Amino acid sequence: MAIVGHKNQSVDLASVGIKNATNQFWNLTPEELIEETIKRGQGVLNDTGALAVDTGEFTGRSPKDKFIVEDSITKESVDWASNFNQPITPEVFDGLYNKITAHLAGKDIFVRDCVACAHESYKLKVRVVTENPWSSMFAGNMFLRPNRDEIAGFEHDWLIIQAPSFHADGAKDGIRQHNFTLLNFTKKVIIIGGSAYTGEIKKGIFGVLNFVLPHDRKVLSMHCSANQGKAGDVALFFGLSGTGKTTLSADPNRPLIGDDEHGWDSDSVFNFEGGCYAKTIDLSAEKEPDIFRAIRHGAILENIEFIGDTRTVDYHSKAKTENTRVSYPINFIENALPVSKGGEPQNIFFLTYDAFGVLPPISKLTVGQAMYFFLSGFTSKVAGTEVGVLEPQTTFSACFGAAFLPLHPADYAKLLGEKLNEKSHINVWLLNTGYVGGAYGTGKRMSLPHTRALITAALSGKLNNVKYTTHPVFGISVPESCDGIPSEILDPRNTWADKAAYDTKANELAIQFNKNFEKYASQASDEIKAAAPKVEVKVV
Repeated sequence: MAIVGHKNQSVDLASVGIKNATNQFWNLTPEELIEETIKRGQGVLNDTGALAVDTGEFTGRSPKDKFIVEDSITKESVDWASNFNQPITPEVFDGLYNKITAHLAGKDIFVRDCVACAHESYKLKVRVVTENPWSSMFAGNMFLRPNRDEIAGFEHDWLIIQAPSFHADGAKDGIRQHNFTLLNFTKKVIIIGGSAYTGEIKKGIFGVLNFVLPHDRKVLSMHCSANQGKAGDVALFFGLSGTGKTTLSADPNRPLIGDDEHGWDSDSVFNFEGGCYAKTIDLSAEKEPDIFRAIRHGAILENIEFIGDTRTVDYHSKAKTENTRVSYPINFIENALPVSKGGEPQNIFFLTYDAFGVLPPISKLTVGQAMYFFLSGFTSKVAGTEVGVLEPQTTFSACFGAAFLPLHPADYAKLLGEKLNEKSHINVWLLNTGYVGGAYGTGKRMSLPHTRALITAALSGKLNNVKYTTHPVFGISVPESCDGIPSEILDPRNTWADKAAYDTKANELAIQFNKNFEKYASQASDEIKAAAPKVEVKVV
């Protein structure tokens, strides 16, 4: 067996059950991993020098095949009622762990030592063992990268083993089918089998931090982007796919802290990651210049197509998936902070794509309303976003990331409320990046320049002293004016030609909110319950 690269010489993978590997490649440089990938026929370079690979059968996460070991640590803490938290026994985990480690015998394996959390108090040392060199490169891109001295003495807190070529025997092994992601909080191990989709590695550690930080350290873990102004003021942007989270947090005047996963302790916001994993479908230099420029040597493109016989990426192609992606270190973004950490937030934006044209372009939330909308995690899908979606559909994802939350969503909302009550100067804004003047098909999409202007006004404090009106159904505070913004678009009802139709649609959306909230009501505080929208009863 050959050992190549840089490792702690006292470490032996046999201690974690991985024996007789043909070669062990430890902490190779991106260049070395690119060479290994190309040599093995697993990828090619595009015309900007980025590595292009295919993840095979799975081009996205498989939430139905993620399981958490139910034991003394998780039994009373994990929200087992969630569709995303499925229990397995320790025996099922051990059986698959023994099989996947035995499967790696006689194979080349790649080991990456890395760190999660850009805050000294919460750093999590992660060792990632993979079959494919580009998967190891992905881990190096996405997590924080220790220096040579730190690697020499590296002892991991968590171990990830990913073996795409290992297929489970479904029901016989105690799971659903041949692929799986299993989290064991007692042994501090994640095993991933049957899938080469690298997002399982990234979100596996996010799930770990979403349990450990709020549960053990009282740190709010968040699925959001974050940036910081020149005065040190931090802004958070929560939002589901398609709401503009990445686009709106990219600001040449506000350096980026991170684009996806963060923690918030008593006085700071810090990135969990050392890289970005951005969607590339319909990417262009005009729409997303920072991401477009980041696709260069050292970046990894997943599941893209080239234009004809060229090595130029066809970013409009959905031939393999709509979920085409690029992974790159965060320092590929020119405006990123050198250390992905800032102070406490002064402004928080909940982004929603309201295809029904009901919610205002911007509104201010009370603490109770902030917790309510945080728990709701509302956006909407429109025709063309998914197969079978013909009319706008409401979508709710608790805390803007329900799939990644081991604890009950109310636990995260409670932490948010505590922080907002402790720091009365923090503003929370609901920002509608969807439709005005009518629902999808009748109205029009909110202007991006107007949305940016509203964010700028909020960040600069220009919305602190304007007059507000209260929305009759949702109870949120709507500004009556904003510099540079036509006042008539601030009140969504004013933009509808048929005011009665607006009232009807607002009630319909409120009913959807209230129906969704029923599953949280038993654990929600009175303050949260009081923030629910009030359906107007029409007297005929």
